Amino acid sequence: MSQFWINFIFVIGSFIIYTWIAIWARARTTREFYIAGGEVNPVVNGMATAADWLSAASFISVAGLISVGYVNSSFIMGWTGGYVLLATLLAPYLRRFGAYTVPDFVGKRYASKGARVVAVLCLVIISLTYVIGQMTGAGVAFARFLEVSSSTGLLISAFVVFVYAVLGGMKGVTYTQVAQYIVLILAFTIPAAYLSVMMTGHVLPQSGLFGQHLASGEPLLQKLNQVVRDLGFQDYTADVSNKWNMFLFTLTLMVGTAGLPHVIIRFFTVPNIQDARWSAAWALVFIALFYTTVPALAAMSRLNLLETFYPEGTRAAPLKYDDRPEWVKNWEHTGLLKFEDKNKDGYVQFYNGAAKDFTEKAEWAKTWQGNELTVNNDILVLALPEVANMPGWLIGLMAAGGIAAALSTASGLLMAISSAVSHDLLKNTLMPHLTEKQELLNARIAMVGAIIIATWLGLNPPGFAAQTVALAFGMAAATIFPALVLGIFVDRINAKGAIAGMIAGGLFTVVYIFLYLGWFFIPGTNSFPNTPEHWVLGISPLSVGCIGAMINIITSLVVSNATERPSEEVRAMVRRVRYP
Repeated sequence: MSQFWINFIFVIGSFIIYTWIAIWARARTTREFYIAGGEVNPVVNGMATAADWLSAASFISVAGLISVGYVNSSFIMGWTGGYVLLATLLAPYLRRFGAYTVPDFVGKRYASKGARVVAVLCLVIISLTYVIGQMTGAGVAFARFLEVSSSTGLLISAFVVFVYAVLGGMKGVTYTQVAQYIVLILAFTIPAAYLSVMMTGHVLPQSGLFGQHLASGEPLLQKLNQVVRDLGFQDYTADVSNKWNMFLFTLTLMVGTAGLPHVIIRFFTVPNIQDARWSAAWALVFIALFYTTVPALAAMSRLNLLETFYPEGTRAAPLKYDDRPEWVKNWEHTGLLKFEDKNKDGYVQFYNGAAKDFTEKAEWAKTWQGNELTVNNDILVLALPEVANMPGWLIGLMAAGGIAAALSTASGLLMAISSAVSHDLLKNTLMPHLTEKQELLNARIAMVGAIIIATWLGLNPPGFAAQTVALAFGMAAATIFPALVLGIFVDRINAKGAIAGMIAGGLFTVVYIFLYLGWFFIPGTNSFPNTPEHWVLGISPLSVGCIGAMINIITSLVVSNATERPSEEVRAMVRRVRYP
């Protein structure tokens, strides 16, 4: 059987499972549509939360980023730390509060329609910007594995999400995400274990990372450092050059991920506060299973990739282009892997062309005219089974896993948008007399609208996917997270303070990002070059969200203390949330 049909069976088979779950778990009330009836088992909810958390960026991109060097471990530290913040500071209290959505909590806690509407606007901006990357990731996975255009793949993805999210609401999304977690964790860990056994003899990749490289007899990390050093790259285990910015970036990812609304609403779906704590603990176990595998997979994949192009060692002649393996040809078709024979010798010189003194010092590289191979980091995980000559069924499983990761997060984000529009903007602000049946219909219509917009953005990507993800995390850190934390732990914060804080923190963060990355990310409209010497106090635009969060908190405290105290009813409600 050809590889195409193996991939087809895995991907279509997983879609049939998702559709069957959606029909089985069809939502019939608003409570089932918004919070899955509030009756989800904590283990099930933990698995669904992990699937919601592990986006296409986690599955496809993080291992690629960390393969460049350990310096990019900020992503894992920030995202995992953010989950711990969410699990300890927010989840139990939000469940006790009994809200349906994040703006629902803000509106009730601050007894203000204005605060609710500001929270809805922040949520929609965060979710829409974040969902672009998920839809684009699904398109890339489809383009490679089902041999269709990325546009066709994206439309198929949108249809699948449409079926199980519109039909089942949060109830359908929850059980579908459980299936998606099982698919994506198998798709990630089985190839990692296979590669670990092949390179180190260890079944567990986590221990293989510190084991011996079987081919050379050297410790794996020592061998990887020697190989990348021979090719002019920085050591894989090299220290971080800018610790200040790494600290801020990690902190922004922490508070930003703790403020992502599509993950927060997962804690509204369990029966009680004790189950919220247990589901948080289970989710941490399921997430850790994935993230502890990432560094090992990243290191082994990079070494395996470089050894493919230097089969006789880094100081011998590299691979001839005419002898390139089939997987290189496959990825060349996607445009994510490119070769340019700069010195016309027919060999693939893959090295750090930006290291100016490298070719002067390295005797084996005297005739090289620059790096000839461009490999997009995003293909590292998806191409792994082919690079390592794994069985065809593992390639099919990896295809289904990559698509599952994109769809699980996309459905969670679309669910958050739909709930905020139908429940907070319509039912609780503009159209308070809606019946439950009308509200359920509006929730489904809002979901359809969100899917159409997300699909359009995926088909017409603004060309700044990386920047929009930075904007999503920055906005979540500077608006949602402080409003929730202050709302739970400081009963003196009133509606005026919360609104002023969200606006001040959000505006500061957006303007700072636009000053360096361009207004609305339009090329050429940036006011300053995006280089460290031009950053204020050395703060990168990707790291500014934590500063926005501080501005939010200070503004909220100052404005609240300068205006009237919240009513005794609101203060009693806040105390009730914190204490049994």
